Amino acid sequence: MVTPRLLLRPPESSDLDTLAALYADPAVNRFCATAPPHGREAVAAQLRGWMAHWQAHGFGHWAIAERARPDELIGFGGLMHRSVAGHAGLYLYYRITPQAWGRGLASEMAQYAFEQAFGQRRESAVVAAVLPSNAPTRKTLEALGLRLKGALADGPGSAAALLYELRADRWASLPRCAPEAIAFAA
Repeated sequence: MVTPRLLLRPPESSDLDTLAALYADPAVNRFCATAPPHGREAVAAQLRGWMAHWQAHGFGHWAIAERARPDELIGFGGLMHRSVAGHAGLYLYYRITPQAWGRGLASEMAQYAFEQAFGQRRESAVVAAVLPSNAPTRKTLEALGLRLKGALADGPGSAAALLYELRADRWASLPRCAPEAIAFAA
């Protein structure tokens, strides 16, 4: 799957080292509402879960690379069915290496994901959870058309997160344009 600047593919077991390195980066995890998996086996279990979601549903989180450098993954993201703090839904997720921040790449991946969700799969809504302090991601979600719906906490030790939502009818009314780059300092 390709976008103007990205290559998106289902994750593979060979992506484990890249995913583990991404989760080990404090800058990447600074604004995450849920703690990253701790230890290589926990990361491997998450990766297996992503691959199982692909097998069960035919979609899920992608391994993301820039088209100019297809062999260098810059992150992971996409849509998966999950339940967070009792709120089940189709969740947008992304974690991208700091070297790729601020160029609109997460927005480009999300726009493609919305096309898949609403245009092809006929889903009714997509949601995303973000910490209140993560202003760049909140701006990104808002620029993509998501609206603040409420707050949630995923359990003991998890920070309260804001829940954003994009409904299919709103997505259909939004103009299709190039993603906006949002400054995101580490």
